[in-house]
Amino acid sequence: MGHLKGELMSQIFNKANIGDLQLDNKIIMAPMCMYKSDNSGKVKDFHKYHYTARALGKIGLIIVEATAIESRGRISNNDLGLWNNEQIKGHKKLVELSHKFGSKIALQIAHAGRKSTVKETTPIAPSKIAFSKNEPFKTPKEISQKMIEKIKRKFLKTALRAKKAGYDAIELHAAHGYLLCEFLSPISNKRDDIYGGSLENRCAFVLETAQLLKKEVDLPLIVRISADEWMDNGWNINDSIYLSKELEKIGVDAIHVSAGGNQETVEQMPKLEPLYQCDYAKQIKEAVNIPVIAVGLITTPKECEEILDKKIADFIALGRELLREPNFMFNAAKQFKYDGYDNPSYLRAY
Repeated sequence: MGHLKGELMSQIFNKANIGDLQLDNKIIMAPMCMYKSDNSGKVKDFHKYHYTARALGKIGLIIVEATAIESRGRISNNDLGLWNNEQIKGHKKLVELSHKFGSKIALQIAHAGRKSTVKETTPIAPSKIAFSKNEPFKTPKEISQKMIEKIKRKFLKTALRAKKAGYDAIELHAAHGYLLCEFLSPISNKRDDIYGGSLENRCAFVLETAQLLKKEVDLPLIVRISADEWMDNGWNINDSIYLSKELEKIGVDAIHVSAGGNQETVEQMPKLEPLYQCDYAKQIKEAVNIPVIAVGLITTPKECEEILDKKIADFIALGRELLREPNFMFNAAKQFKYDGYDNPSYLRAY
């Protein structure tokens, strides 16, 4: 058990829970697509080394990149999948390696919707509206209510496979313009049935899927959302607060707050600066009683500490910074004079 020395204090090393899952610290590896699989969708050697390096770096929770619930739900032909039982073996290895070095590990389950660029298939979406007129994007097929029911079951089956592989938690991907996110936005969802029109109707697919996972899969459930799509008359932070409250009601264990991704070009692009998405997380944290995860150009231990100190969020997800620096936690320990993260093999680096 580590302790703090001197006058510097830090919260990022504190243990904390998402549902009944206890994490050793408050730093999370954000899911980032690596595009290192092939048409099989299987875990490759790259993934084993990539994620294990972050476990060696003592990241509290590793969230594995968007993993498709069906082959046409991949973003590209090189995405990971867990749509069949043959793919479980590789995921089980990722879990074993992460656990071996002390990190918890979650799987983000996803469907790319209209943003799928898989060569052999036609994408699906809430409405027949392409993400872009440019290649490699295609005009999607509007999904039927019958297919919505099938997709919900595919999310469930993938989550059950993830549990069989040993994952500690599931993240449902409802952000960045992929299928579930597309249903939320009045710009990409022009339906006139029970899944379109009002805010309540547009949220139904996400809520029903999350509720199904909570009912049938005994694992903590995180839902990742895009808090604002940066468009006039589009999905916004007030809508996200409503959705987050409804997700809390059905038992979701944490909200992971990102932004953007549903439109090729936006009308209200924020300035891309450190912590630029954190106000969204703060507003959602003020509205719910479950943990909130902040993400977005967070790159230093000091910034992480500021987020926790100001109660902006409960956990911090790092993306690009963990690509640059798998040993982020060791650097943070040195900066904050915390002696619980010294790996003797790396001491000479400091």
